[in-house]
Amino acid sequence: MGLAIMTVVGLIATGSAAVGGALALVNTAIGLTMYVIYERIWANISWGRNG
Repeated sequence: MGLAIMTVVGLIATGSAAVGGALALVNTAIGLTMYVIYERIWANISWGRNG
């Protein structure tokens, strides 16, 4: 769903479906990478954990 919406936003912004799709894929890849990094950092923080 998010990929489709981002493609449409890119299409509206650039006027090209190919560029809009590329923007959507890059956005998804960056978002996934940042999520994985974020989760790995938080997994190593023990604030508020019992035990």
